[in-house]
Formats: sequence, C-alpha cells, structure tokens
Amino acid sequence: MKHSKAKALFFDESLVETAEELAKNYRFDFTVIMGDKGLGKINTSLEKVYDYEKLVSENKGERDWKEIDEKSAATACYTSGTTGLPKGVLFSHRFHCLEAITYVHVARMDVDDVYMQTVPMFHANGWLLHLSSTMIGTKIVLPGKYSAKSLVEIMLREGVTVTAGVPTIFNEVVKVLDGMEERPRLNVKAVIAGSTPSISLIKKMMDYGITPIHVYGYTEGNFVTYNHMKRELKALNEEEKLKYLQKQGLPVWLVEFKVVNPESKEELPWDGKSVGEVWVRGVTAKEYYKDERTREYFTGDWFRPGDTGSIDAFGYFSFFDRSKDLIKSGGEWISSVDLENYLFSHPYVSEATVIGIPHPKWEERPLAVVVVKPDFKGIPEEKLEEELKSHLLKRFAKWQIPDKIVFVNEIPKTSVGKIDKKVLKQKFKDFYH
Repeated sequence: MKHSKAKALFFDESLVETAEELAKNYRFDFTVIMGDKGLGKINTSLEKVYDYEKLVSENKGERDWKEIDEKSAATACYTSGTTGLPKGVLFSHRFHCLEAITYVHVARMDVDDVYMQTVPMFHANGWLLHLSSTMIGTKIVLPGKYSAKSLVEIMLREGVTVTAGVPTIFNEVVKVLDGMEERPRLNVKAVIAGSTPSISLIKKMMDYGITPIHVYGYTEGNFVTYNHMKRELKALNEEEKLKYLQKQGLPVWLVEFKVVNPESKEELPWDGKSVGEVWVRGVTAKEYYKDERTREYFTGDWFRPGDTGSIDAFGYFSFFDRSKDLIKSGGEWISSVDLENYLFSHPYVSEATVIGIPHPKWEERPLAVVVVKPDFKGIPEEKLEEELKSHLLKRFAKWQIPDKIVFVNEIPKTSVGKIDKKVLKQKFKDFYH
C-alpha cells in the first residue's frame, strides 16, 4: 500500500480487524466495507467508512463514460514475493481487453458456458477469465471463501463448465470426488497453471470429465503459453498424449517466446532437449513500478521471468524449473519439478515437493518433503522412504535421488496456493550439516 500510495481500501466485512490494523499505520482517504450486514450492524474504529451496497443503491446504475487512454493503468498487482519484497506491476486497459479476447480462445468459451472464479483477484488479476466471461455473456459463479468440498458442490449445483486454478486446488477437488458414494461425471474445462501438474493428476481429472488446459505465465504477463493438442499429435497413444498435456504448450496470440543460452543469449534449437532461459515479449509488462529490479528482469523488449525450459519440434514449451529451484549437486543440475512429478505418481503420495539445500561435500543435495495419503500413514517411515526411493530409481539415476525423504502432515503454501519452497529451504537449511 505504501509503495503504490493507495488512496482507498475496499474490504470484506469479515476483515474489519485487519482493515483497522492497516489503518493504524497508513492513512486512507476513505474505506469501503463490502458485505450483507450493513454498516449499521458493524462496530469499527475506522473513519470515513462507507457501505458498498448502500453506495450502489443510492447511485444511478448507468453513467456517461469518458474517453480513457487505453494505455493508461487500469489495475496493479504485486508478485507474491517468494524471493525478496513483492514487485508492483501496472496493467493497462488495452492489456485487459487483449488478454480477455485471448482467454476466450484458450478456454474455448462461449455464451452457454458457466464459469466459476476460483483464482483470487489479487493473483495476476484473477487470471482475467472473469473478464472473458463478461465479454461474451457467460454466467459467472463466485464461490466466496471456499473449500474443495464446497467447490465440488457448486460445480454440480450450478453446472459449471469452465474454471481455473493451481494444481493444489485440483488435487483437493479430486480427493473429494474420490470420496463420493456416487462418483459424478463432470463436463468442465479447467485452466491449470502455477506449477506443472503430475500425469497422475491429469489422468484423475480426465476420469471425472475435467479437461485440463495447461498454461504457463506469471504476474507480469498472465498466460503466455497454452496447451491445445495439435492435429498431428492426436494420433499419439494415450501415454504420449498425457506427456504432451503436461507440457506448457504454445505461445498465445501477440506473444513471442524463446529459450536462450543464458551465457551467449543465443536462441536454442527446438529439439525438446536443449534447456535454457525463458525470454518473452509482446503483451506483457515492460517494467516494475518504481523498482530498480526492472534492470534485472527486463532486457530491451524482452522479459526474463527466471525460468528454464525447452521447446520441441512442434513448438511446445516444457518448463524445466525455476532458475532458483534448480539443484546443482557436484556440478550437475537436477530438476526438482521432474522429481516432484514422479513422486506424485506413486499411490502413497498425497503431496510432494523437492528442494535443494546446502551440502558440505556436493554443494547442494535434493531433499524430498512428502505428505502421505491417510490410508498409508500407518506404514513405518523407513518403509515408506525405501518404497519411494525405489520408485524414483525407475526413472532417475542414483545420484539424482534425494538423500532423504521427510514426511510431514502439511506442506506450507503461498497466498495463491503454490508450495512455498522459501519457507522449506529456511527450515531445512542445516539438514545435511
């Protein structure tokens, strides 16, 4: 708030205490409370506070719109700050319109769809599918504060056909569906992003009629790739198709995308093997708002998100890892994402993540952190570890396997539902010492 010099605060009635704490350290011109109770039934120490519903009812439902510069700022979002302080990004009216048009195609939406908004509005503008829905007249369902159980209930009750979210949410939705006496058959297109979904999750979603549309993006540009299956790939067998559905896909309209050698900056070949640094330009941010880190992430017209990956002969991008999450062990690189996805495929595993932590001999070594499904929690941890390491050896060389697997009841998440590796790295930084 201080960085953006916010003038007003809109907040839900359940967050009165939070709003009051914020107002102690920051002076707003005014605040607006949103909810059903009405201001008269809420005790608050806030000054210049208004009731949202009352403001709406007392004012006309239409207005004469002035001409607005399409390149002026419409919204601002802040990155989740997994490394350092959050970075501010301004988005123009033009950006919102172009992205909304793009996502109509990405999610294959039309007026008969029912869209459910599960992505928080602070997470990269809620991924903007709510604007796509408004643009074409699609029904929008706002679930409020939700659980996986309530999402499933809403999907069935409202006939939801389009939604979006991070893999963590769909993992939980699938668990709810697994526990139902009569397992339903849905018809839902699900935009999925934030991290690479496991093949086992993709299969489960499809078993229930949830079609994943894998995309790749970040706060600075929303989606920049999307995964629709090209005609020539539809002849592949089911196993190969699943591997393709796990890829991040093709560049969206109005975006240029390449993978470069991080040292020479030369573009790497589209062979599906050459792993390099991701560079993007087009309908993306051009700078951070009043932040000197702009120089670190923006080179000319290109944005460098700090990710690595490869592009195959069909033009499909495969995310390898965040540069900061790659594990360098004895001079060799290990992908935490590949290890995580294969751990997910084991029937014992409910959640899993892999982090690189300091090692006195090898510089870094991988450590796996795993949540076991309830049905298998009675198995001794040494047996679980032995079983999961044997599972990993089917796919990875022995030196790539985590030296240790730690079992926990819960893995910490960021505000947008991503696994918070920063917290885990701090917690286990001395594990191998």
